[in-house]
Amino acid sequence: MILMQILKALSDETRLRILNLLWHEELCVCELEMLPDINQSNTSRHLSRLTNAQIISSKKKAQYVCYKINENTLKEYGFIKEILDNELIKLKIYKEDLEALDKYRKSGFSCDDFKGWRNIFQK
Repeated sequence: MILMQILKALSDETRLRILNLLWHEELCVCELEMLPDINQSNTSRHLSRLTNAQIISSKKKAQYVCYKINENTLKEYGFIKEILDNELIKLKIYKEDLEALDKYRKSGFSCDDFKGWRNIFQK
């Protein structure tokens, strides 16, 4: 049953964009909304789907919820790692998301700095 949930979770471009970002580092919800420019409602829905498929996990840090890739699931289902390592980087949208993440990290800003601001790190 979990395999079907994983395959369904991986069948959506937005969820793959989220996974692409999380593959590079742990991020909080607001960063996962801001970087790929996804509204709060959609972000929550996609994160829930990825969590239910056990591809990601979360933990609370102060007032934020942070997400990361579930390493145990990657070990059990190696094809996920293969997709994250070798396939996503071939596509423009995923490269742009990583560029936005890099720009965001280099800025030194955090979630607190961007409440109410959107698209700051997009093209």
